[in-house]
Amino acid sequence: MNIISILLIEDEPDVVDFVKKGLGEESFEVSVALNGVDGLEMAINNPYDIVLLDIMIPEKNGIEVCKEIRGRGIQTPILFLTALNTPDNIALGLNSGADDYLVKPFKFNELIARIRAILRRLNVEKIGAVKSKTKYFISNLVLDDDAKHQPTKKS
Repeated sequence: MNIISILLIEDEPDVVDFVKKGLGEESFEVSVALNGVDGLEMAINNPYDIVLLDIMIPEKNGIEVCKEIRGRGIQTPILFLTALNTPDNIALGLNSGADDYLVKPFKFNELIARIRAILRRLNVEKIGAVKSKTKYFISNLVLDDDAKHQPTKKS
């Protein structure tokens, strides 16, 4: 089984400790950046499965980090973890390229559920939709839903 690697970009030590400990107990591998500049560099130079990103971080805020990650074509899922809870903040976060937005304080089981939901969606995108493997036989004609060619005659 592949270990899921998570980049946590967060400057509050209590939040870092809480999230890192909890995610470690769930068998996730967690790397931490304490500011936006370091977090951006880590996101650009390392293949993470998901980024957990605070908005209010030093040196470069989370919105800027998110936009720069997306601007470089990096599609790693991003989940904002932030105390900014107005509808405008949530819309700004999602419109900057984030996949999800969770407001602090949050329940740890909700964070885990959101991470798993994002990873499920990512996995479906990686492997594609479930193939039908359906063939229709009409007289001597075979229609194959998965084939990319003209129908063939039934043998």
